[in-house]
Amino acid sequence: MSLRPGPPGPEDSLDEEQRRALRSALEVADLTLDELWTRYFALGGSSDILEVEGHVQGLMSLPPAEVNVLVHALNERLDELFTQHRVPYRPPLRRGRPSGPFAALLELVDAAHAAPPDRLPELVAQAGTALGVEATVHVADHEQCRLWPLLPAGAALPGSVPIDGSLPGRVFQTVRPLPSDAEGLHRLWLPLMDGHDRVGVLEVRVRTPAELYDPGLREECRWLAELVGALVASMGQYGDALQRPRLTRPRTPSAELLWQLLPPLTAGSGPFMLAGILEPAYEAGGDAFDYSLSETTVSLAAFDAMGHGLPAAVLAAAAVSAYRSARRDGRGVHDQARALDEVVAGTFPGSSFVTGVLAELDVPSGRLRYVNAGHPAPHLLRGGKVVRSLAGGRRVPFGLGTGVRTVAEEALQPGDWLAVHTDGVTEARDATGAWFGEERLLDLLTREVAGGQSPPETARRLMHAVLTHQEGLLQDDASVLLARWAPEPRGP
Repeated sequence: MSLRPGPPGPEDSLDEEQRRALRSALEVADLTLDELWTRYFALGGSSDILEVEGHVQGLMSLPPAEVNVLVHALNERLDELFTQHRVPYRPPLRRGRPSGPFAALLELVDAAHAAPPDRLPELVAQAGTALGVEATVHVADHEQCRLWPLLPAGAALPGSVPIDGSLPGRVFQTVRPLPSDAEGLHRLWLPLMDGHDRVGVLEVRVRTPAELYDPGLREECRWLAELVGALVASMGQYGDALQRPRLTRPRTPSAELLWQLLPPLTAGSGPFMLAGILEPAYEAGGDAFDYSLSETTVSLAAFDAMGHGLPAAVLAAAAVSAYRSARRDGRGVHDQARALDEVVAGTFPGSSFVTGVLAELDVPSGRLRYVNAGHPAPHLLRGGKVVRSLAGGRRVPFGLGTGVRTVAEEALQPGDWLAVHTDGVTEARDATGAWFGEERLLDLLTREVAGGQSPPETARRLMHAVLTHQEGLLQDDASVLLARWAPEPRGP
């Protein structure tokens, strides 16, 4: 603190104005000086009560930082009393709501908090208008075959576009924005993502071709796309309006149970990315997968419950629940397997079982530990080629006794992929009875990985190849879980 010598200057005038505001606000706030000091001290103020009183009365000056703590204590009290009186900070702090593109995004967030999912297309259109563009959301169906528009109520519904063979579909596949002048319309297409999970694309119409390449506008549209992707994913959890366009036909109860159980199809954390896919999307019954990411550890699991339909889905749900419970309790793959045995055998006594793979990766070192309970062997890809199948850690399926509880280990190298699949992939049959087979699976994996495709796009293409082989009608569930570990090269 200090006393101010010499003649008054501009700073003295501003300080005195603030002091008058302090005294006025103190009266409005209905606080004694002791009560004000208590609030000030609770916020981190370090001056004693006599120094605070001296500053308020103009007898001495507190350091600027201490004055702002005192001001904040008073303003908090004024906020509690719903009053418009505010004490100015010195130096002035940022005030008011943001303007420009930030205002448009803030309006979208504020409105979405209180809006039902049905209104999201309208809110996105309003945010686009505030940015000077026309914005339309297109979501991918659950087969990841087509992109379907979400439009405000009453708007004419245009047709969907295929993901394969269209420019918007290419944006979905590559998650990179692309401009278009097709049909005399100037449009920028941007990927809609929830984290790493692909939701759809955002169509942005601009007035002139030059705007398509305006870096400032592109950046603003990217912010909008990132926000909209998160809103589609979050708001879709508490309403059906955002789900219906993604369903091209009704789901069976078993498929509905499994899709509610699954985590997002794609996730990433630092050097690690994984992606899963499940078919038939509308009749699935027994396949499921789960994972958990952290900075140091990745846990993942794939399951195939015996049987078909709702009984198989209930069995798969019990397996995933047992796995999650054990994993979140901090137990490793050995004890996770034990928990699965107990739940499957205890809940479904008799001959019910679940095959599966449990794996845990130490992210810094690349050490992979895994257990295989009667499941097809995972494949390890390195340098774009399948180098081997992981044949260790074998035991009987979950629920048929503990067997030999062995945990296998594998040392991954940077850039390695892990491919886990169920037997519905290799045992898919065409009209002649020929299986899709292991060789075709490995050839496709090699081609897509060597071609630089990402895990989610590789999983999508692989599953579409399986569906094409069986003419779109799978006789058994088929699922794939792909993981890539690609840490940055270490320095010297």
